[in-house]
Amino acid sequence: MTASDSPRTRHIKELLRELHRHGVRDQRVLLAIAKVPRERFVPPELRERAWENRPLPIGAGQTISQPLIVGLMTQALQLDGDERVLEIGTGSGYQAAILAELAASVTSIERDPTLAHSAAERLRRLGYRNVEVHVGDGSKGWPAGAPYDRIIVTAAATRVPPALLEQLSPAEGARLVIPIGDSEHQQLYLFERRGGRLRRTDLGAVRFVPLVEGEASPGDGKEGDAPGSPPAP
Repeated sequence: MTASDSPRTRHIKELLRELHRHGVRDQRVLLAIAKVPRERFVPPELRERAWENRPLPIGAGQTISQPLIVGLMTQALQLDGDERVLEIGTGSGYQAAILAELAASVTSIERDPTLAHSAAERLRRLGYRNVEVHVGDGSKGWPAGAPYDRIIVTAAATRVPPALLEQLSPAEGARLVIPIGDSEHQQLYLFERRGGRLRRTDLGAVRFVPLVEGEASPGDGKEGDAPGSPPAP
């Protein structure tokens, strides 16, 4: 069996065809999804399922998002390659890796220190030098790196946190993608700066874990860099 027809390659091709059928049409996004080794972002016992189009548990009550949702959210950001991106909710680091393939730099915030540290180390081992992972309250963003051309939130908020709007670049075309709702009903929204206004577009129903506001964690959960992350600018 050649590398071109290995089970992993077939699974990736099947996933890409499925994502394309369901609306992920940006070829750069599809190529990034094909390139990032999703099996490295899930527990060892789930690696055989890594290329299925479904969320998978990663511990600490968190999941790695369904590839379709990752693709649709990333596509909505319309990345050209020179953007500075803020991600809220690092989790396993998978979404950050996709963003790192498509943007100039990524600042990612994770409230769980264990997840943040393991994600930072995983991204470092995979060679992503344009990603910073910080431990902190995602609802507060990361002011030290603001403003950001794009912001993506991977947990459901009841409203757009004011701090994130403040940290979104005032430039025309700046974009923020966020799920909003409660435990029963959530919608994914795109907010885009157009003509001096922030315009909202409904991208459809989704299901995410809730965005927790407040202290990142008692004790060691105070804001700070995760080991393996480069210093903040």
